[in-house]
Amino acid sequence: MYPISSEYNKKKIINDPVYGFISLPNDILFDIIEHPYYQRLRRIKQLGMSHLVYPGALHTRFHHALGATHLMSKAIHVLRRKGNEISENEETAVLIAILLHDIGHGPFSHTLEHEIVKGVSHEEISLCFMKRLSLEFDGKLDLAIQIFTNNYPKTFLHQLVSGQLDMDRMDYLNRDSFYTGVSEGVIGSDRIIEMLNVNNNELVVEQKGIYSVEKFLVARRLMYWQVYMHKTVVASEVMLSSVLRRAKYLTKEGTKLFASPAFQFFLENDYTLHDFKNNSELLDKFAQLDDVDILGAIKVWQFEKDKVLSEISKRIINRRLFKIEIGNTLFIEEKIQKIKHNVKNNLNLKNNELDYFISTNSLKNNAYNELHEGINLLMKNGDIVEVSKASDNLNISALSKPVEKFYLCYPRIGF
Repeated sequence: MYPISSEYNKKKIINDPVYGFISLPNDILFDIIEHPYYQRLRRIKQLGMSHLVYPGALHTRFHHALGATHLMSKAIHVLRRKGNEISENEETAVLIAILLHDIGHGPFSHTLEHEIVKGVSHEEISLCFMKRLSLEFDGKLDLAIQIFTNNYPKTFLHQLVSGQLDMDRMDYLNRDSFYTGVSEGVIGSDRIIEMLNVNNNELVVEQKGIYSVEKFLVARRLMYWQVYMHKTVVASEVMLSSVLRRAKYLTKEGTKLFASPAFQFFLENDYTLHDFKNNSELLDKFAQLDDVDILGAIKVWQFEKDKVLSEISKRIINRRLFKIEIGNTLFIEEKIQKIKHNVKNNLNLKNNELDYFISTNSLKNNAYNELHEGINLLMKNGDIVEVSKASDNLNISALSKPVEKFYLCYPRIGF
């Protein structure tokens, strides 16, 4: 158990590059931030491999979680001012919930989410961490857990943590825009938060905030295609997943690879959500993993005897990324086979090694899903109208339709 500090001044002011000076409203937030579980987030990049396209995108999950907590504090203040009852305990709990909403992320955030631990999402691991921390903090996180899991009567508090207009999205759009330099993602978060209200226990936006919501939805769509699913980012993430898959395969075949103790632990074994819930040692091992473990191993793997592992590792370290083609339809099998033939001959690969170098899959972007907890507007006459039905912007209806594209990723021959 990590000792909780008592001798420090916990009313800290943090200089955030996006919002300026932000503060921690109560002591328990400071104590949670000081915990090693939370400090680990300093070593996990928010945008995975995106810095290979946008060099400034080196911000971390630590930055993002603090920013989202700041926005949550502002949202609670606005809702209280409008007559919505939120107790001090509820405020503390919802601030804890948003502070810890990403604590279960593994190295490189979403890139390796289903590679290091298969079939377990970061939200599920976040919940395991929150339950563990609640034990260490004598049950003080129990209410936060109820809100995080949507098991608390005030539904709007959960929607502030995880919903179509949650503080998570508010922060990451502004923050990712700031660090990548992609101005299309900038949103009017202050305006949207000022327009928030509660109706029948559900989070709503007052009618005059409709244009800010439209901008938010359009910005989210643009950021997905321009940053999160940028084709070069996708290529680098495919390569990172391939090198990890190869390392796990070689480890299970008996090859001893360089890895930190925690990384070695997960290379050798596969675990389920049940394991995380029932094995405190497993959670502690996961808490030792961050970007440093993965990148340090890949630097060494460049010089491994295994051709697949060394080749892809070298390409990642030296940014010799795979070529990627993106289209609106599936790639024809004839083209895929031709590329496989060329790659196999040029890199002198075996048939069972080709899958590490050639990947085809789909990319999906659904900026807004009106059927899954849509964004509701509180009209001046008291009616509640879903935003796509109230908007005169035809793009909003279009944004509710998922867009699917297909990619084919493979090495550039001779590069």
